[in-house]
Amino acid sequence: MANITKAELVDQIAKQAGTDKTSAAAFLKAFEEVVLASVTAGDKIALTGFVSFEQVAKKATTARNPRTGESVAVKAKKAPKVSIGATFKKTVNKEVPAPKLAK
Repeated sequence: MANITKAELVDQIAKQAGTDKTSAAAFLKAFEEVVLASVTAGDKIALTGFVSFEQVAKKATTARNPRTGESVAVKAKKAPKVSIGATFKKTVNKEVPAPKLAK
């Protein structure tokens, strides 16, 4: 298994979409910006069957410092949540075929 870097992802997107790397990089950057801005504003983005992004509220709680055993107050905060869609899960489990990549 190989890890794919952002540069390699941009290259593969360009090949798959039949466009140049500059356009693919601009698309990926725009996608990141839209997701970050929308989720920060409290919107949910759902790419049905693939993935969804949303913001969730975490309640204030107490935790324990493992070094001292002392209780520590943890403030309430907002956190990102990413959920994988059913089609994505089925593809990973090879229940449906994965798309063919451009060479």
